[in-house]
Amino acid sequence: MSSQAEIIQAAAILREGGLVAFPTETVYGLGANAMNENAVRKIFAAKHRPWDHPLIVHLASLSQLADWASYVSPDALLLAQAFWPGPLTLILEKQPWVLDAVTGGQATVGLRMPKHPIAQALLQTFGGGVAAPSANQFTHLSPTTAQAVYEELGASVEMILEGGACEVGLESTIIDMSRDEPTILRPGMISAQAIATVLGRSVTAFGRMQAMQKVPGMHLLHYAPMTKTRLIASADIPGLWRLLTSDDLPAVLLTYSHHLNDLPSLRGAGGVDLLLKEVMASDPTAYAHDLYRTLRRLDQQHLKQIIIEAVPETAAWEAIRDRLSKASGSTG
Repeated sequence: MSSQAEIIQAAAILREGGLVAFPTETVYGLGANAMNENAVRKIFAAKHRPWDHPLIVHLASLSQLADWASYVSPDALLLAQAFWPGPLTLILEKQPWVLDAVTGGQATVGLRMPKHPIAQALLQTFGGGVAAPSANQFTHLSPTTAQAVYEELGASVEMILEGGACEVGLESTIIDMSRDEPTILRPGMISAQAIATVLGRSVTAFGRMQAMQKVPGMHLLHYAPMTKTRLIASADIPGLWRLLTSDDLPAVLLTYSHHLNDLPSLRGAGGVDLLLKEVMASDPTAYAHDLYRTLRRLDQQHLKQIIIEAVPETAAWEAIRDRLSKASGSTG
């Protein structure tokens, strides 16, 4: 874990307009002073991120909400009190001084308070809002370790704070609270049902193509390995397995179904496995925690393709379905 001295140094870098990567409970973020336009633009340059994609501003406390949001509804405050610090981003009407570079030119701003102790210490030491998307190249897999940040960004970031592996492993739930009807724009591990329980009313969940405004993570291909990635229904995998040819290999099947372990392996010269199987957890929380780390490891194995078994069509798996769909470029 990074020391207090390193956190103080990182806060100084932010004040000077530099970039700092830091751990949150979701993924590692690439942070800049959200009130410094030149610093914010460094994020886009480092990530090769389109300029009109908004950033999430990370806060140390609820008391900072009014610095960034011009109006916080009672329902929005309820959600902040229930889920902050934690993996929930609120979309709210922005204050006039919030930079267009942060919001993508929109009238709203995304705000959240991360739970990770290193993130909390950095934000408290810095004393202001930190704009921070995931610390990776645009559309690539989000990093869940400091080493993954270094692999993605290298010298583009002036300091990387070490905080171990991220607890959640997937990006935050994003909910639009700037309108009368609460609307989830990006699913995360805080579910629509959990939010509805706090609010005492239903919550709308729009799909990728229905989103009413731009928010992080809405690109068709996102959170994606460099290796060709396919998302396949469980029932279709045995048939696909039989049709694979040498041109398709080596390949790996990412599965949570232990019965698929019975699929035959294929070995090449020297006994090298050409058809590999990687068994994930059957629990969605554990699956989410391991997903990006596993895909990043597989992406480094010079495979022809990664075949992913589609996960259940239940609410508990919604965020994972979203990320797998984007990792494979699926329109479904």
